[in-house]
Amino acid sequence: MKNLLIHNGTIIDVDNGVSFVGAIEVEGSKIKRIYTQDEVLPEEMETIDVKGKYIIPGLIDMHCHINASYAPHFVASGVTTVRNAAGNVLLLKNLIEKPDDAPTPRIYASDRMIDGTPGQWGPNSYGNCVTDDPEEARKEVRRQVEVGAKFIKLYGWIKRDVMEAAADEAKKYNLEVACDLVNSKELTALDAAELGVNWLEHASGFAQELYKGWNPLVDQDEWSHIDWDNPDQDKVKKLCEKMLGYNVKLCPTMVCFDQSMLYPDYWAPDNSVIRAIENNNLLMKEWKSNTEYVDTVKLRTATINNLTKAIAKTYYDMGGTVVAGTDTPALMFTYPGMALHRELEIFVEIGFTELEALQAATVNAAKSINLDEIGSIQEGKIADLIILNENPLENIKHTKEIDLIMKGGKLYNQEEILQSVPSEEEVNQSIQAFIKEWEAIHVDGVRN
Repeated sequence: MKNLLIHNGTIIDVDNGVSFVGAIEVEGSKIKRIYTQDEVLPEEMETIDVKGKYIIPGLIDMHCHINASYAPHFVASGVTTVRNAAGNVLLLKNLIEKPDDAPTPRIYASDRMIDGTPGQWGPNSYGNCVTDDPEEARKEVRRQVEVGAKFIKLYGWIKRDVMEAAADEAKKYNLEVACDLVNSKELTALDAAELGVNWLEHASGFAQELYKGWNPLVDQDEWSHIDWDNPDQDKVKKLCEKMLGYNVKLCPTMVCFDQSMLYPDYWAPDNSVIRAIENNNLLMKEWKSNTEYVDTVKLRTATINNLTKAIAKTYYDMGGTVVAGTDTPALMFTYPGMALHRELEIFVEIGFTELEALQAATVNAAKSINLDEIGSIQEGKIADLIILNENPLENIKHTKEIDLIMKGGKLYNQEEILQSVPSEEEVNQSIQAFIKEWEAIHVDGVRN
C-alpha cells in the first residue's frame, strides 16, 4: 500500500502554537514526515488535496463513560481517544482491543469505581465496588491491576481510611487515582489530595472544602447566603494554591453541568452526528427521564457550575493541569463526541484562548496521562487527524466543522463512521451476556 500524502492544508502545531501550510505523509498508522510549503513533495504517492482547510490532532475526551452503541459517534465527532472514568474493563474489552484504525476511539480505561456504603449506584456490581474495609479496597485495586485498568476511580462516599488504602495500593503499581467527590458528605478535594489522589474529576470536592458542611444533598436553603453565581475569587485562589502543592490534575466537565443549567435551551447544534445520536433510543430515553428532575439538578449539583468554571480558569492560570472532558452520557444531552466541542467553547467563554482550549483536548490531555504517541501532529506519532473547514484558532466553534477524520492512518468521512454504529439489539445482547457471565463467577462483586 502506498503512503498517503495530505497536502496544501494549514497544519496547526498545538505544541508550539504555530500554524503553517504544509503536507503530512502517513505511512501505515503513523505520521512519517511533515513537509513545509517550500519543500519538494515526494512523487508516486496517493495524495489528498485539502487546500483551504485546517488540520488538528484527533481530540481526547478525558472523562466519559463509553458504550459500544455510541462509540463510533465519538470518532465521527473527531474524538479519537477517550479516558473512560469508571465502568468495567472486561465489558469494554472488545472496544479496547480494536485496531488503531477502527472507527471507534482508543480507550484509556479505569475499572469499576470504589465507593463507600451504601453505594451511590447501589451495592456491588460489575461497575461498582462498595466497601468500608481498607483491606478490601486494596484487594480490589490489585484485581483491577490484573484485568488491565489504567487508573483507579474512587467515588464520593468512600471513607477516609479506604481512600488512603486504595491510593497507597495503586501507587505500588504506578497507577494514578481519580476521585469524584460531587456528592461527598465527608471528604473534600484537599482531603483527597493529602491522601494521595491525583485527579479531581469535575473539579469536585472544592466546594466542600470552601464551604465546610455543604454538599448537594443537604438543605440548600441553609446555604442560600452564598452567591454561587459570583464565586469568591480570593477563596478560590487560596485553595488552588494548596492543591497545586499536591500537583493534582483537574477535569472539570463543565458541559455536563452547563447543559442542565441551560435546559430547556440546551446546546444541540444541527449536524449529522447529533441527528445520529438522537436515534439512540436508550440515550434519549435516559436523558428525557432526567429532565423530570432538572429543577433538583439545578438546585443541587449544577448550582456550583460557575464555581467549577472559576476553579478551572484559576487553577490553569496558576500553572495547574486542566484538561477537557464531558462526563458523557451523564445527566442530560451530553452528546457522545459532540459534547467535547461544547466543552471547548466553555473553556473559551471562561477566558482560555482558542489555542489553550484546543491544547486541553489534545497535547495537554495526552501528556497528563503519558500517552506519548498521540495529542499532536509530529513525525512518529499516531496519525489521528481532523481536517476542518474553518480555522479553530479564529473561533473555537470551528472544531465541529469537520470535513474528514483520520484515525490511526485511515481516512473517513463522518457518514462512513456513522454507518458502523451497531444495532441496539446487538449491543444489549452483548451487555446481557457479559452481565450473566460476570454474575456466574462473582457474588456481590467478589470473585468466587
